[in-house]
Amino acid sequence: MLEIKGEKKILITPISEEDLKDIHIGDIIYLNGDLTTCRDVAHRRLVEEGRELPVDVRNAAILHAGPIIRPLENSRFEMVSVGPTTSMRMEKFEKEFVRDTGVRVIVGKGGMGPNTEYACRNYRAIHCVFPAGNAVVAATEVEEIVEAQWQDLGMPETLWHCHVKEFGPLIVSIDTEGRNLFEENKVLFNKRKDEATAEICRHVSFIK
Repeated sequence: MLEIKGEKKILITPISEEDLKDIHIGDIIYLNGDLTTCRDVAHRRLVEEGRELPVDVRNAAILHAGPIIRPLENSRFEMVSVGPTTSMRMEKFEKEFVRDTGVRVIVGKGGMGPNTEYACRNYRAIHCVFPAGNAVVAATEVEEIVEAQWQDLGMPETLWHCHVKEFGPLIVSIDTEGRNLFEENKVLFNKRKDEATAEICRHVSFIK
């Protein structure tokens, strides 16, 4: 579901294809509901080893992150810090991962490439960027850690299934049309750089 709260766009799990149709690159959104940390080894287990994720992320969200967790009593956990990790490491797996899991929102750090563009366009998902350097802030937006799966992988790679409240701000970097904010900005910035370089050279052309 998509809720408009003042100027905030808040996606609430479960998220449908319809919920994402008016969300485009550059938009800032927030997330309520189910978010599961899922990074390198979990992607490899699913795509290369054919293992099913022990957490159902269909119509929900994953976060490329290796959090710091504090164990509590009665097999409960508390989120201490959850900064996003570089999403590009998951790029080679993301097409198959999105296809096989039905995840709708992927959150990480930095841009992703053509595999993720394909997945977002064909399976109606989005990739978002959580601003780097705000791991402790992100942890405060985790209301509860519901379960921990694949703990044999160690704390950073465990699937930490969380309930979050207004998790964000999340900057949409790839939308359901497959448009890629990072790649489009590269073209724009290079054009500006070339124009600036030409102007500078015009003024200093007398220097030999």
